[in-house]
Amino acid sequence: MIALPQHTRVYLALGSTDMRKEINGLSILVEGTLSLDPFSGHLFVFCSRSRSTVKILYWQRNGFCLFQKRLEKERFRWPETREQVMEIGLRDLSFLLEGLDFTALHPHRDLHYSTLL
Repeated sequence: MIALPQHTRVYLALGSTDMRKEINGLSILVEGTLSLDPFSGHLFVFCSRSRSTVKILYWQRNGFCLFQKRLEKERFRWPETREQVMEIGLRDLSFLLEGLDFTALHPHRDLHYSTLL
């Protein structure tokens, strides 16, 4: 994938999405259904009903980019919840694309100190 700013957010559109949708249809879903700004530069991730295809939409400076990954045998481990959208980190997106269940992985928590003494 391309280099993304550290502050980039990743939003999963939970449930399934019609993968016939391209940039226009997906950006309308982001704005209308998810109530988010498709021009924000954040990543919006959609998954097919069969869990074999994922599309990632984002705005880069002067146009939309659309990435797609289709699995030939396996299925993506897509979260099941009643929510319409879930925010995850870039590392979780990488795990998702590699076929891992990122919701079951629990890394060490981040520590933030303000002084050494």
